[in-house]
This record gives sequence, C-alpha cells and structure tokens, in this order.
Amino acid sequence: MLPSLLLYLDGVSLVDLADHERRERLERLVPRERLIPRRLVASTAEIETVLSEALAAGHEGLVLKALDAPYAAGRRGSNWRKVKRAVTLDLVVLGAEWGHGRRRGFLSNLHLGARDPEDPTRFWMLGKTFKGLTDEMLRGQTQTFLAIALEKDSFWVRTRPEVVVEIAFDGVQRSTRYDSGMALRFARVKRYRPDKTAAQATTLDEIRSLVTRRRP
Repeated sequence: MLPSLLLYLDGVSLVDLADHERRERLERLVPRERLIPRRLVASTAEIETVLSEALAAGHEGLVLKALDAPYAAGRRGSNWRKVKRAVTLDLVVLGAEWGHGRRRGFLSNLHLGARDPEDPTRFWMLGKTFKGLTDEMLRGQTQTFLAIALEKDSFWVRTRPEVVVEIAFDGVQRSTRYDSGMALRFARVKRYRPDKTAAQATTLDEIRSLVTRRRP
C-alpha cells in the first residue's frame, strides 16, 4: 500500500503538526514514486484540471486538504473534503414527510421514484432525502405537495406523481427496503425541474444501466 500520511516518528507524535509539515517528513522517509500523488492548487480552475486527470486515470475523485490543518482522527470538518463529479437523476416525488425542529410545519423529506419504462403510471422507490433544500424550496414544495395530495396524515403526504426533481448522489446500493431493490447513497436535491413531466423522468432501466457502467 502506498503511504499517504505520517502521524508518529522517532518517538514523537506528529498529530498536531500542520499537514504540510507531516508531508515534508514523510517525503524525507519514502521515495516520491512510492507516495500517493499530491498536487498543490490555489484556484477552482486548478482543482477542475486535477479532477479531470484523476477521473481519466480511473479514480472516483479527489481529496482536498488544508495545508495548515492538524490531523483530526475520525473527523472531516472543513479541513478536508472529497470532491467527485456528481451524477444526477431526474426523479419523481412520490410524497414528503413533515419536518422537525426548524422545519416543523413544512414538508421536508422527499420520497423519490424512478419511472417504470413500460408502465407510465408506475414509479419505483429509490430512497428519501431532505438534503439540499433551501428555506424557499421548503415553503414552495409544501404548498405544491398539499395541492396535489392523494392522502395525508401527521407523518407524511402522499402526492400525485407529477413533480420532477433533479437529484445528485454518490452511488447506488442494493436494498430490500425499497421496491426498486436499490437505494441511492447520499442523495441530495439540486433543483426542481418544472420543464419536465413525470413521463420524462429517469427510468429504472436507465439507473440499472448506469450502475452497470460505473461498476469496476
């Protein structure tokens, strides 16, 4: 395995040192060709370039690290982040759950469905998400979903399958919880698609094909 960090050297803990100081010590110990590649960047354009190179080499993405940050075991925070190209799907909202805390009184957690390629009235559940929703979106979707509700109670509102939403996600995994047999990982709302009808939403077959293409 190629080394990427150094936390202890000659009886001394390096955990509290800045990232660039730990890297300098590591480079003095290990030949550069044996280290995980690293590039210093100072702009969004440079990050885009390096990301494109990483994807072309078959990697999922990048890890961005702050040069002056100490090592924080088990925590990411704002000092390091994963960066990937987001794949998006146009899914149909099948319902939404009432929010809690500051979202109380608003419909929040969206139930997401993929279109059946043969039956235009059938949608297959792929998961739920409340991530990415702004306060403005919460207000707007609450009003919209109540207007197209098929049933509602104190927990959720089931809607007519009419509203299309663009969803970004990090992956798809098998699931016995949803009737599609799949679940989106880290799904998040990018935007609503008023320009699309439910008949133009992503189909279940398209998602299966996407999963197959992304499989190593």
